[in-house]
Order: sequence, then C-alpha cells, then structure tokens
Amino acid sequence: MEEDKVIYKELSYQLLGLAFGIFNELGYGYQEKHYEKALEKCFVDEKIRYKKQLFHKIVFREQEIGRYYFDFLVEDKIVVELKKGVFFAKKNIDQVKDYLKATGYKLAIIINFTPNGVKSIRILNPNNVN
Repeated sequence: MEEDKVIYKELSYQLLGLAFGIFNELGYGYQEKHYEKALEKCFVDEKIRYKKQLFHKIVFREQEIGRYYFDFLVEDKIVVELKKGVFFAKKNIDQVKDYLKATGYKLAIIINFTPNGVKSIRILNPNNVN
C-alpha cells in the first residue's frame, strides 16, 4: 500500500497532535518563540527526545562557511520548524530543504500556526529517501 510508505508516520502524527493541542490552548497571535517553548514543554511532558536550536555547519574545502539553525530535531529523525502566519512562504520551504540536504535527515515538518488553526507541510529529502 502507498500509505505504508509514509516516513515516520506515527511520530509525525504525534507531533502534529501536540501542535493542535498547543493551538487549542493558546490560540493564534503569539510570537514563534512562544509556540516553540510550548512545544518544548510538550516534548518534556510526553518524554519525546529532542534537540532545540540545533546547528549544522556548512563546510567548504575544510572551512566552515556558515551554519544552519533549526528549531528542533525530534528523536534524531525529524527536523521541525515552527512558523506563524497565513501561508507557507517559499523561502521557508527552501530553507528546510537546505537543512535536509546539508544534514542528510529524511524528513522535515513545517508547522504553521495560522489564525484558522495549525497547518503543516511534510518535506522529504529527495537525496535520502529509501
């Protein structure tokens, strides 16, 4: 079945459930950092392993030329980026694709807190999907 090919299906659903719970309690209008703190609290409460504001070096010819910082790495599998707004900006999608290319992780989820609820988009690393 095609459905069985969903990468990290259960963990993805769990993450989105946490985001919906945050929205139900807080609503819309807070800064991204507040949603980030709320999600971190959920990770602790649910005993989900995570790393926050993780950085990855960009190296060229053995020299660091930059760094990527992403909001969360969950269970050493899924990059999670939180956003607030009405739509998914192309620059945010491109940013997350760059994270995946640089790190080799298979999946990122952008979770967007909108006035009408939580929206999400799953982004696969085309270079690392089995």
